[in-house]
Amino acid sequence: MDIKLEKKKGLRPKHYGYIALGLLILFAGYQLIFASSVSTFRTEKDKLSVAEVTQGKFDDYITINGNVAPIATIYMDAYEGGRVEEKLIEEGAMVKKGDIILKLENISLYEQILQSESSLALKQNDLRSTKLTFDSRQVEGRKALATASTELQKLKRNFEQNQALYKDELISKEAYQLSKENYELSQKQYEIVKVQTDNDDELRETSLPVLETDLNRMQKTLGMVYQRLDHLNVRAPADGQLGFLDAEIGQSIAQGERIGQINVLTDYKIEATIDEHYIDRVVRDLTAVLDRNGEEYPLRLRKVYPEVRNGKFKVDLVFTDNRPVTIRTGQSYNIKLQLGESSDALLLPKGSFFQSTGGQWIFVVGPDGEEALKRNIRIGKQNSRYYEVLEGLQAGEKVITSNYDSFGEAEKIVLK
Repeated sequence: MDIKLEKKKGLRPKHYGYIALGLLILFAGYQLIFASSVSTFRTEKDKLSVAEVTQGKFDDYITINGNVAPIATIYMDAYEGGRVEEKLIEEGAMVKKGDIILKLENISLYEQILQSESSLALKQNDLRSTKLTFDSRQVEGRKALATASTELQKLKRNFEQNQALYKDELISKEAYQLSKENYELSQKQYEIVKVQTDNDDELRETSLPVLETDLNRMQKTLGMVYQRLDHLNVRAPADGQLGFLDAEIGQSIAQGERIGQINVLTDYKIEATIDEHYIDRVVRDLTAVLDRNGEEYPLRLRKVYPEVRNGKFKVDLVFTDNRPVTIRTGQSYNIKLQLGESSDALLLPKGSFFQSTGGQWIFVVGPDGEEALKRNIRIGKQNSRYYEVLEGLQAGEKVITSNYDSFGEAEKIVLK
């Protein structure tokens, strides 16, 4: 009897082929899924700006634009309000300190001057009258004191004579007592007159200085009013050029209102604005260079204004040596402001990509030039031509430096 043998279970050679084919299909599907998860943007290569990262010297400077301004500007404010009566000097004219530019009139100020003069005259009359009164009382008091003193001496002599006669019993007691009483009364009257005279002198010494002080104060006040009257003549505060004058004949000007300015032209300065990105690095006494027609003029940063407006802050620079001969107020110049020493660095040419990435990442072109991948980088200093690359790039690599706004959220750029 034949015995039927069961086939052994297990993998046969043909099974290995099936397994390999399945793994290949699975890997291809994984690659397809992974590739589809990367956002891609396709564009023509000619429409992009591509630059190469290089190793070289990094000059730590920035280029700024500045305008020429007078070394100093003195503003003219109206010390006194009034109506413009006469305009003597026009805008743009050269003036000397003290030159009258405008004449104002102020009726209320004229009335105040008349009132002050009237009050001063009354005060002077009062002082004069008081002095006359004190002088008269002083004369009368001294006359009364002299009379009382003479009378006292006379009665004293009569009393001493009667006292001697009374001791010798040559006169009656009544006559002696009468001379004694007259003498004592004269003493009391003399003391009263003396006290009154002393009081009058003391009152004169204390009252007259007070009155004179009041009079002097009124005279000073009137002098100040006269000075206010002189302020109706608007004068140039310094030598220079009348920059602008906001006043016309017949115009009413309020006290303290700004009506013009004097530009001091003994020297010039450069006023410039700088991006707030550099606010921590821009300090006083930095050096700069103004290049004009191939000739360089050295500058020094004199002042940094602390206020930031619209993402920029203001600085003033002054010439440290020669300046352009034909320099004029309002001219515009490009200036190279040195922030630090030159150093070896990895250099990335500047581009508008920075506006989209803030310098945190960039698209790096592959070796074949057919695609670019997004890569994180770290940028340090920058000047007008280059960024200093600290991390993320190597010398020789090429990157896209044009604007990225059209790329959206893409992480890979396919270059056609």
